[in-house]
Amino acid sequence: MPEREEVPTEVTKVLEAIAALSSIEDDVACTAAVSEVLRRWPDLGSELRQLREKRVNALRAESKTWPEIAEIIGGVTPERAQQIGKGLSGAQRKKNKAEKEAAAQRATEGSPDK
Repeated sequence: MPEREEVPTEVTKVLEAIAALSSIEDDVACTAAVSEVLRRWPDLGSELRQLREKRVNALRAESKTWPEIAEIIGGVTPERAQQIGKGLSGAQRKKNKAEKEAAAQRATEGSPDK
C-alpha cells in the first residue's frame, strides 16, 4: 500500500479557517460567523460531493480500478468508491434501501399465505 501523500494545501487552509473561527474571542462575532458557515454548509457539502464524483469518474476514465480509487479516497471500500462514482450519497443509499424494503414488504403483504 503506497504511503499517503502530504495533506494538500487546500485542505490545510480549510482546517485553518475552522481554527480561525474558533479563535474569535468575541462570543457574538464567533456565534454569527459559525452560524453563517453552517447555513452555507449544505450547499458546500453538495458541491464537494459533486466535485469528488466528477474526479472519481475521471480516474475511472484513466483506467483506474475501483480498489485503486478506494485507496485514493481513503477509508472506503471499492463498492463505496463505485457508489461515489454514481453520485450515491449516504442519504440516497439509505433512501434506496428503504424503498426496496418497502416494496418487498408490499409484495409479501399482497401475496396469499401458504
